[in-house]
Amino acid sequence: MITSQLAAVQNSIPENVTLVAVSKTKPIAMLQEAYDLGQRVFGENKVQELVEKQEVLPKDIKWHFIGHLQSNKVKYIAPFVTLIHAVDSLKLLKEINKQALKNNRTINCLLQFHIAEEDSKFGLTLESAKELLETEAFSEMRNVSIVGLMGMASFTKDEEQVREEFRTLENYFHVIQSHFFKFNPSFEHLSIGMSNDYKIAIEEGSTMVRVGSSIFGSR
Repeated sequence: MITSQLAAVQNSIPENVTLVAVSKTKPIAMLQEAYDLGQRVFGENKVQELVEKQEVLPKDIKWHFIGHLQSNKVKYIAPFVTLIHAVDSLKLLKEINKQALKNNRTINCLLQFHIAEEDSKFGLTLESAKELLETEAFSEMRNVSIVGLMGMASFTKDEEQVREEFRTLENYFHVIQSHFFKFNPSFEHLSIGMSNDYKIAIEEGSTMVRVGSSIFGSR
């Protein structure tokens, strides 16, 4: 039963912060239980698993793709995905735009930044993000909408380090916003914070937290 865990997380999050229930590897029944308790935003990191769950679960669910997305798999989620969290290259953005056009829709995306110590985590630097946004290719895209930034802090018990990494990304958010999205109100999201650090992230300006094990239990 996830009732108490989900309620505890929901109650700890302000109204202006979106809770993405990270449901990867979890069975359909568990997602349905969370849905019945009012949860409507779910995050998955495997394309095949996301497609399978989307086909059988209620259609008003907002599906977020939160993993590293390969360009050749965009077509499978383009018809329905609400938000793609981890855009880290112009190549991927071009493919999302192409598949969104085929489906006659605009797909919301977040640019993923590398803010952690670990090299294993993906993401842009501030300079590479600026370069991407300054390209002619990006300026011509009509079927993607960059609505904010996403990042993952280092996996460490050093709270000050985590806080500093989140602050770095919040600074990047304001730089990118002022340079490229000053008059675009849809650029508003800062997706930081997971089960182990989402409360810190909220204190540092997060508008969207990705919480899995605190709701569904560890994998």
